[in-house]
Amino acid sequence: MLWWVIALEAAAFAALFTAIIFAYYRGDRKYSPASIHNYPPEIQEEYFKTHTRVDVSYQSQNVLLTKSLGVLIFTGILFVCAAIAGAATFWQGFWLTFGLMAWIGVYDTCFLDWVLFANLPMFRLEGTEHMDRAYHQKWFHVKGMLFPGIIFALIPAALVGWLIVLVR
Repeated sequence: MLWWVIALEAAAFAALFTAIIFAYYRGDRKYSPASIHNYPPEIQEEYFKTHTRVDVSYQSQNVLLTKSLGVLIFTGILFVCAAIAGAATFWQGFWLTFGLMAWIGVYDTCFLDWVLFANLPMFRLEGTEHMDRAYHQKWFHVKGMLFPGIIFALIPAALVGWLIVLVR
């Protein structure tokens, strides 16, 4: 596999992921259960004091649907990345995909969550604008990256590995 191609793919994946996040959090979509579950519990509680409470657990239908759609989108994007990088076996496709998913998890946590989410008003839920400290919780985002993030990364990695075997 070509490592310089993988580095370019990692940069392109981060740019695409950022564009998807910004497009998704426009308008009223940030108030959907599938988005609110990404906020720390203190922010959720404050928000639900003035808004109708909805199920934001990982078992809710909206969250499961959003996560499933994410798996499909990531699988498609990362299958193309693995093919371009020259993955020829299940394990090459798996580890390339898992590595790119781990990269996007670190990027999402350290840049999108810690910098942009914590500081840009567009990500603040109505009625929680004053909660700077809650929006700057680094440990909340690290925990989410580690679990379920790592488990989530295994699914597209296995699917891409399997698709590589089918195509090659």
